[in-house]
Amino acid sequence: MSRAEAVSKLLAERRERLLTTTGRALRIPESDEKVPLTPEVRRYLFEEAVELYWNDLEWENVTQEERMEGGPLPELTFPGFLAYVRGLLLTRVQPDSLAPASPRPQVVEDLLVFLAGRLLDLHEEVREGTPIDGDRAALEHRMTDGLLDRVLMTYHGIQAEDAGMLDGG
Repeated sequence: MSRAEAVSKLLAERRERLLTTTGRALRIPESDEKVPLTPEVRRYLFEEAVELYWNDLEWENVTQEERMEGGPLPELTFPGFLAYVRGLLLTRVQPDSLAPASPRPQVVEDLLVFLAGRLLDLHEEVREGTPIDGDRAALEHRMTDGLLDRVLMTYHGIQAEDAGMLDGG
């Protein structure tokens, strides 16, 4: 199976699990049709999000602030990344806002592919790594696994309480 097929399969399985858990159709977010998303802007927004992922992950690895019994919570480990994702999906702004909402779900779709690919890479690192590297990869896998679920939930408009407890797959 190619990497692209494996990523697609992983995302399809996660969406199916969300569908089964919530018992309702998954909402597909709308994009801003008035202001087209150029490839350059799409790439820029994606790269900014990926940088937030790495920064949040490295901060957690350095400080170990959000380590809890049962593992770190994505909401605490990746606050910047998740806030950025919510901003990319924002459809309404305050009346006194200087700029209108301009949702960019295409970028979030790109991020979902990135996170799924990262999970596949981490799975391999855990399987093939030395004990020290494997332990770090296993922790990063758990953190990224939970993050993927949270981004999917945000993308499809599902509240955490509606999805119940999702354990990584």
